[in-house]
Amino acid sequence: MLRGFRNFLMRGDVIVVAVGLVVALAFSTLIKAFTDSIISPLVAAVQGGNSKGLGVQLRHNGSSKTFVDFGQFISAVIYFIVFMAVVYFLIVVPYKTIMKRRGKTVFGEPAPTATCPACLSDDLPIGAGKCKYCASDLPGAPQTGATTPGL
Repeated sequence: MLRGFRNFLMRGDVIVVAVGLVVALAFSTLIKAFTDSIISPLVAAVQGGNSKGLGVQLRHNGSSKTFVDFGQFISAVIYFIVFMAVVYFLIVVPYKTIMKRRGKTVFGEPAPTATCPACLSDDLPIGAGKCKYCASDLPGAPQTGATTPGL
């Protein structure tokens, strides 16, 4: 029972989804801080609206609604960077090590690709003979239906 659960957790797609979810949650915190600290005060300055801290007061009345709080945004950026470092060093690095022992490469460099000269698609495998989008022959690939010169 525990072996099956461990195998489920060690599947690549489960870890990738979990890391993606964590990144999305951290990024949403960063976006929320940006909107709460920078965008909302700009909108409130237009409408009318007192907070102290690292930032700029947009109106002379000193309302907290028109205070662009750079300190809170910088804190969110620092939180995001620290959080992602923790995720990387406590989840991704050990997972890469375990999968390397099993002979699998995860979170590695993407495979090199070729570009089709006809349609400019740039996600074709290097050894492809024809473009999967426009069916053009790719340079360096064996040509089909070629005739011998001089015959």
